[in-house]
Amino acid sequence: MSLIVVGSMAFDEIETPFGKSGKIIGGSATFIAWTAANFVQPINQVSVVGSDFPQAELNALAAKGVALDGVQIKKDRPSFYWAGKYHMDMNTRDTLVTELNVLGDFEPVIPDSYQGSEFLVLGNLSPQVQISVINQLKVRPKLIVLDTMNFWMETALDDLKKVLTMVDVLMVNDGEARQLSGEYSLVKAAHKILSMGPRYLIIKKGEHGALLFHENHVFFAPALPLEDVFDPTGAGDTFAGGFIGHLAKTKDISFENMKTAIIVGSAMASFCVEKFGTGRLREITQEDISARLEEFVELVNFDIDLV
Repeated sequence: MSLIVVGSMAFDEIETPFGKSGKIIGGSATFIAWTAANFVQPINQVSVVGSDFPQAELNALAAKGVALDGVQIKKDRPSFYWAGKYHMDMNTRDTLVTELNVLGDFEPVIPDSYQGSEFLVLGNLSPQVQISVINQLKVRPKLIVLDTMNFWMETALDDLKKVLTMVDVLMVNDGEARQLSGEYSLVKAAHKILSMGPRYLIIKKGEHGALLFHENHVFFAPALPLEDVFDPTGAGDTFAGGFIGHLAKTKDISFENMKTAIIVGSAMASFCVEKFGTGRLREITQEDISARLEEFVELVNFDIDLV
């Protein structure tokens, strides 16, 4: 049931209407690993950090069931750093600082111990890096999930289109789906994107939930209405971690099971936003997850008599 997670491990510095985080641990692979490890182990992590990345953080991930053989540590170089400020609606943010540092020339290497992993999540990195990871795998995983963003659509579209032919599931937000497809209607956008290669498309809509598209089928999962959203950073990656974690745990990649996986992803994302960074994800128990999933069942459950 092993799962490879490829992405950034980084420092974030976040300001929201609720306060300032100071310099904390972030990165797509960090959020995905902390989340998916609740469902399947080992998480085979592939990333790069600088000498400034705390050993205690690596130890904490290892204790959670995350294998770090694929995490490169670059001596005398700093880790990736991002700083941002969220607006009052918590859906929009301004990037204040982006320092790629060790991520700028990252060339991932898949250790032999990771070969044969059944599931692969490619976090938001350059399409060239994502392609290189797929090409290093001797046996194609059962399911490959890809995350990307508008930046790569603007700067590396040809490579992005190439990697889309190599994956099973694409995850983007609604703005990115429209940009990639050139269509405003999300249904039309989905049809166009699915024609580019992936068999499944997930369009994330933040506090408005997520859509799953496959052939002519559509499924909608709501987001849990929360009284306070403290910090949305990493919520999309947490969603991805819950989604792939459930699929890897059940080893069932049918459309029906992906519906459940989207609900699990949404539930995990609802934890992420309750504290800065990975703070809440480090605390949750299996009981917390089960209770949150029950809330989702209640949220969408209804009886109807059709006449």
